[in-house]
Amino acid sequence: MSITQKLHQITESLPPEVVLVAVSKTKSESEIAEAYAAGQRVFGENKVQELVRKWENLPKDIQWHMIGHLQRNKVKYIAGFVSLIHGVDSLRLLKEIDKRGAQQGRVIPCLLQVHIARETTKFGFDEAELTETIAMVDQGQLPHVQLRGLMGMATFTDDAAQIRAEFHYLKSLYDTFHSGREAFDTLSMGMSGDYHIAIEQGSTMVRLGSSIFGSRNMT
Repeated sequence: MSITQKLHQITESLPPEVVLVAVSKTKSESEIAEAYAAGQRVFGENKVQELVRKWENLPKDIQWHMIGHLQRNKVKYIAGFVSLIHGVDSLRLLKEIDKRGAQQGRVIPCLLQVHIARETTKFGFDEAELTETIAMVDQGQLPHVQLRGLMGMATFTDDAAQIRAEFHYLKSLYDTFHSGREAFDTLSMGMSGDYHIAIEQGSTMVRLGSSIFGSRNMT
């Protein structure tokens, strides 16, 4: 099945309120161009250098999402154009994004990454840190950041009940902070292996790569 066929099959199956991020990391510009020609406009990358190169070379109406772990010293390279940063996993990183947003004269949309998985290798805020950080933004301390919502990655496991419980917990946190915050409208959870469960649990944005482009190119 071609990229175009896979993309159409997926988009037709998704609820209308769920945004599809096509994870294009390691994929060629020609593969992205095929997805673009099929109507896809939101793409996700996890390496800053690759993201910058693709942004420079591909159509300017693409919305580029930074979905990987972002180092603070790399924020400056994407601050001028990135549409959404998914993996904001610390207050220090959020402050750096705010600083670079000020330099660019723009407010940068962000999702706060919550640690919901059992693996210690995953990044993210815990509930107390989340509450404290959102309060800082509410108070206007980081004026060049717009908190759009939350993001999380479930444990890499075949145990659907565990994945469901982790997504359910993240949705409950999202509901708590969504109330009264108009711009706080995005819950990014679900990848190719578990997005059906994520949508069932209330995800509004899924990040799919191999389902669209086939198995990952290792780099």
